[in-house]
Amino acid sequence: MAPSANGQTVGRRLPVESAFTRVEDARHRLPRLFGRRDLVVLGLGVMIGSGIFSLSGKQAATVAGPAVILSFVIAAIVCVLAAACYAELSSTIPVSGSAYTFSYVTFGEAWAWLVGWALVLELVTAAAIVARVWSAYFLATLNGFGVSIPAGLAQFFGPDAKVNLVAPLLLLLLTAMIVTGTKLSARVLTVVVLAKVAVIVLVVIIGATHIKPENFEPFVPMARAAPATASPTLLGWILDSSFGAFGVMGIFTAASSIVFAFIGFDLIATASEDARNPRKTVPQGMLLGVGAVTILYVAMAVVLVGLRPYAELGGGAPVSEALDTVGVGWAADVVNLGALLALMTVIMVVLIAQSRVLFNMGRDGLLPKSLGRVSRVYSSPARAATAAGLAAVALTLYPGVLDLEELLVIGALFCFAFCAIGVLRLRRTEPDLERGFRVPMVPLIPLLSLAATVWLMLNLKTSTWVKFGVWMLLGLAIYGLYGRWHSRLANEESWDFEVGDTDPGTGGLQAVRTSEPDPELRAVRTPPRPTRGKHMRN
Repeated sequence: MAPSANGQTVGRRLPVESAFTRVEDARHRLPRLFGRRDLVVLGLGVMIGSGIFSLSGKQAATVAGPAVILSFVIAAIVCVLAAACYAELSSTIPVSGSAYTFSYVTFGEAWAWLVGWALVLELVTAAAIVARVWSAYFLATLNGFGVSIPAGLAQFFGPDAKVNLVAPLLLLLLTAMIVTGTKLSARVLTVVVLAKVAVIVLVVIIGATHIKPENFEPFVPMARAAPATASPTLLGWILDSSFGAFGVMGIFTAASSIVFAFIGFDLIATASEDARNPRKTVPQGMLLGVGAVTILYVAMAVVLVGLRPYAELGGGAPVSEALDTVGVGWAADVVNLGALLALMTVIMVVLIAQSRVLFNMGRDGLLPKSLGRVSRVYSSPARAATAAGLAAVALTLYPGVLDLEELLVIGALFCFAFCAIGVLRLRRTEPDLERGFRVPMVPLIPLLSLAATVWLMLNLKTSTWVKFGVWMLLGLAIYGLYGRWHSRLANEESWDFEVGDTDPGTGGLQAVRTSEPDPELRAVRTPPRPTRGKHMRN
């Protein structure tokens, strides 16, 4: 293999001990503020977005019919399998960075860069898209409560507006909140998440009293050919066949898009360094969050499909329109308010996660090391958070940003696949590492997760794959020109921050050892037992 900057190979892999000691020895460490409840709230904050009020209706009307309920179940199963893999890796390596850090330890630096680059794509795109959609709901909410906006000003609120002024302002406001401290962000997030869950439960209860059983028939509509202008999926391109909509394939096609609604549990892993007792609380937060969100999404899908014939659910606000047809029009204002709160929490969590990914990549030298600093004033990775916010602001100014929705899906699925393989590899290379959570039935569960993830990726559009390929090629170029040569792992002996090259009042990244090191920042190995049970053999 080609030599790196210091004579090591390009395939250099971060030793598991180094993943802990570079945090333990660093002055730039994140304060541990999150408990299990906070992590569940973090997951609910990002997984419950506007999709709960619109996604099931649009997919039912155009792709799956009433069987969209099964599409939600399939997407949930895929995410539960992936969450189990994430849970084991995060309990084994409880360091912020999520799939990026896991890949650095398990596969090596080049693969870790690609995973981190995919995470950057997922998170920046998500923040930019959701901010645009939030601006539209903001205008609808104001109109619902009798506050009229002049037409000349309202044109800057729409998600498709050429110049959107509201979305950048929202991103700047939330970025400032995250920069000034995680504790404040967590308190605001908890209040807003509780409010939006209450709105969803209210809508489900009201809608359930107006369900008509005949609206569930036919449950799986007859398959239809795809329009000639439709972009084919990668699977259809490979097989030289277009699957169209509805029928059995429509269920799986809808599931590929619905995974977008569940994406977010993986972001809990980015907060491992912010969490108390992360070996236990992070896996618990992931699995509890996915379970709670699955119940809410399936309940909303059942109620929505039962309110109106599926062909009539393709409007801009399916839930509000369906409630209006059954005489509960006042609930539209409640739905708009709930969507407004839901979208705000999504952006907050996405920006927090993005700042942690950039923070770790900067701390590892793959991005400028200034991103890998924690401000002593705010106890947050202020520079990384600022960079994340500004990147989202720049992207949300692009009028066609809504067309990039599938890019964040493919970025997340790419990371899911690496985590599934990572569980198997780390079980083989580091079998004695302490694991706060162990995936049951290994290798079956990780292999099922990998197969399901690949299947969903194949059901994404070929145009999405082309854009993703261009993004990854750009990432490889940046790694080859910068990250490979500035990597901390490649320059361990010379890696140091000068005293004057720091944030005001934060000091450098020189080693700071305490008499009692943090037990969560150690690689704990247990000696192999002479006899092993069935679960341990797996």
